[in-house]
Amino acid sequence: MFLSYKNKKSALDILKSSQIGHLSNFDRNKNNLIFGENFNVLQTLLNKYNLKNSIDLIYIDPPFATKQIFKIGNNRTSTISNSKNDQIAYNDLLIGDEFLEFIRERLILFREILSEQGSIYLHTDYKIGHYIKIIMDEVFGISNFRNDITRIKSNPKNFFRKAYGNQKDMVLFYTKGKNYIWNDSIEEYNYNINLFPKIDQNGRRYTTIPLHAPGETNGATSMEWRGMKPPQGRHWRSEIKVLEELDNSGLIEWSSNGNPRKKIFFDERNGKKRQDIWEFKDPQKPIYPTEKNNKLLENIIKTSSNIDSIILDGFAGSGVTLKEANSLGRKWIGIDQSEEAIKVIKNQFNNLTLFEEPDYNYSIYKI
Repeated sequence: MFLSYKNKKSALDILKSSQIGHLSNFDRNKNNLIFGENFNVLQTLLNKYNLKNSIDLIYIDPPFATKQIFKIGNNRTSTISNSKNDQIAYNDLLIGDEFLEFIRERLILFREILSEQGSIYLHTDYKIGHYIKIIMDEVFGISNFRNDITRIKSNPKNFFRKAYGNQKDMVLFYTKGKNYIWNDSIEEYNYNINLFPKIDQNGRRYTTIPLHAPGETNGATSMEWRGMKPPQGRHWRSEIKVLEELDNSGLIEWSSNGNPRKKIFFDERNGKKRQDIWEFKDPQKPIYPTEKNNKLLENIIKTSSNIDSIILDGFAGSGVTLKEANSLGRKWIGIDQSEEAIKVIKNQFNNLTLFEEPDYNYSIYKI
């Protein structure tokens, strides 16, 4: 499945290196902040600086085809009320076919720069996201689609319009292939201590859960263990050797009639695996238009990169991706064509403590 629209270029034409330029101070062994139009910068990184298949994680928060001009002033950002002294942060004026091809061209370049173990997260909204999903299926392959993540961005709204209030946007998560970096994302969860009513000889609170789960299998989890098979219509949750290890470690409780159950201790409950609805609300006082929650980026970076990974944000904006990558010890590349964005990012890094101060190069794209 793919979208058909006017002036859609072939991937080969998009990859032609017609706009290779020069980056004034680029060093692939350092963090890099780049002032330039991202399509040209990406072509240059690929074809002059040999960064093909080099980036483990890409996060982008591109324009949403809103037909708005985003401005920034002294200690304020707004699309509704503006001062004559405000500066334009960026224009989001492309719509329709022109917008879709703008996104597609860059996604093709992002695919080329992404490593074989890499992931890309694209932030968009409910108005345009379903079109971008089809484009990403085309560029990265539908088999490499991992999640459509709902992000709760705000508190409930009470606008006077005939529609449901909009509290969410979306993040589309794709990978380059099957063998991608993945570190389980654990969400903090406040467990009710009353759900752990039992106490062992060491005073630890616990509960028990069945050792079997719904569904019959023909494999190792259907075999007989300790003279018993799983109940009809169910299978063991683990292979027999794992069940033996649990029992030898004292983690199985046997009832008076010989029914085994696994012990779950309250003090070992650190959280639950994160699902595909995330509540990372936008900052109340953003320093740049459409600035995203830093915890959102922290989660993405921890989950889909390693300490030796390079992180790329092709629409760097407020620089929150770069700042979180820096604090987590990753190398990073940020690209933006807005002079106001570059100022905000530089200012953020200049305000870091000495212990967090990044070693980064600032480059300007030149033809």
